[in-house]
Amino acid sequence: MCRKDLFLGLIVLFACVAPAVPAETLLFVDDYHVLYRAGTVRVPHYPVRCADNPVIPDAKPWEAAIAWTSVHRDPETGKYQIWYQAYGGTDTPQPQCVTCYAESEDGIHFERPDLGLFNYGDIQQTNIVMVGNGGHSLRYGNAVIVDPRDPDPTRRYKMAYFDFAKDGVVEMPGLHVAFSGDGIHWRKPDVPMPVLPVAYGKLEQKLPFPGEPGRAWSIPLSMSDALDVFYDQPRNCFAIYGKMWIDGPTGKTAWKHAMGRTTSVDFVQWSTPELVLAPDDEDAAHVEFHTSPVFYHAGCYFSLAQILNRAENGGVIDIELLLSRDGLDWKRPFREHFFLPRSDGKGFDSGSIFTNSTPVILEDEIRFYYGAYSMGATSASDGEQLSGVGMASISRDRFAGIRPVSVSDQATLKEPILNTGQITLKPLDFSRYGELSLNADARDGEVRVELLTDRGYRVAGFTEEEAIPMKSDSLRHAVAWRDFTLADLEKGKYLVRIHLKNAEVFALDLLPR
Repeated sequence: MCRKDLFLGLIVLFACVAPAVPAETLLFVDDYHVLYRAGTVRVPHYPVRCADNPVIPDAKPWEAAIAWTSVHRDPETGKYQIWYQAYGGTDTPQPQCVTCYAESEDGIHFERPDLGLFNYGDIQQTNIVMVGNGGHSLRYGNAVIVDPRDPDPTRRYKMAYFDFAKDGVVEMPGLHVAFSGDGIHWRKPDVPMPVLPVAYGKLEQKLPFPGEPGRAWSIPLSMSDALDVFYDQPRNCFAIYGKMWIDGPTGKTAWKHAMGRTTSVDFVQWSTPELVLAPDDEDAAHVEFHTSPVFYHAGCYFSLAQILNRAENGGVIDIELLLSRDGLDWKRPFREHFFLPRSDGKGFDSGSIFTNSTPVILEDEIRFYYGAYSMGATSASDGEQLSGVGMASISRDRFAGIRPVSVSDQATLKEPILNTGQITLKPLDFSRYGELSLNADARDGEVRVELLTDRGYRVAGFTEEEAIPMKSDSLRHAVAWRDFTLADLEKGKYLVRIHLKNAEVFALDLLPR
């Protein structure tokens, strides 16, 4: 074989093994991808509760109050695994707080396996998979993620939680971790615990000096006893977002809960926590972030922030949707209405809702699981409240949509324009993509897509008039024109302009060739 043939053969080989270009979704939950828009308004959408709620009712003696949860759905088998913190009450057998496990084939009907790993009083067959160390407190949160990248199969399941540990004579509260190969049998690593000390104890104290004797639990700007973990894909690390106390008007500690963040590469060594968000001037005086679980989806960080109101019923909790494009700079565009409010009446989720970092993202639906009970976060009694695990869902990527305003009547217009608007996106390079798909509801109108050069000139063959109109409700409208496809475009960047007539658009998918 000559050198030229060898070179051409290598080119063909590399082309065959080159990684496939992934589809890219541009969400319209904010204006991150928007160059400008005219005659439109953004409208938030809200999840709908499952008709079978609670999908896990409080049926066991150790389930007087169910709070933190984590959920995993196996992408190959479709099997659901769920871990949830359950509290049995003060007058019940020790331990008071445990981590429980359940399974489901459809994510709605769950079964509690009798595992026989931990007793609850005289009950030997339970679904309890972890208990706390004891000592000062038996609080025990659980945040579980599945890490298929870990080469050690016994570490594929990872849990982060709050507990107390004694190192010599000093008992310290803080972040603990555990590992598992199946999500049921957990192993605590042989490292000093806690892996990250946290603040705990009396409220409204004077600020400590570093290393001040007798103040080991007074750690300013540290994480506290509520946390959730996820894998931060853009940064290639694990990240925990959770409760961080901020100081009050006099400078004393523990005034309100804010949103803190810490990261790790190996799940054992964690960075110094940083404050990323706190209540502000636009909030009512009672607003606190009880904890703020975060997940990453389609280029956006979302937080299902738990908004705590201590002034009502012992501290009720509703859920607000927060947004960020880098995980550090957070926006609250939807604070006027809760994303998932407490239910009316005296239902199991009428008092406190505890969200997590593990929504289940299906082909057409996003499911949000949550623990809840019918009293305030700090007022759960031994048996008066209802409790359980609930589920609510939205259509995929429909966190918020953009639709036309009813009337545009600016002075620059010759006459009012009704139910018509347009969205012009930032320049895009289509060289890697072969098709466009639009997530839009056009049942009462239509949507057309046209292309412009990066300088704003219309492209012949790809104009609004030549576009195939979309006139139905679909998560995957095919974007098309009468005579041309994206393959006919010259190389370069183009502006996508979406024309709306009494219709709403949620996301644009760029599909590989």
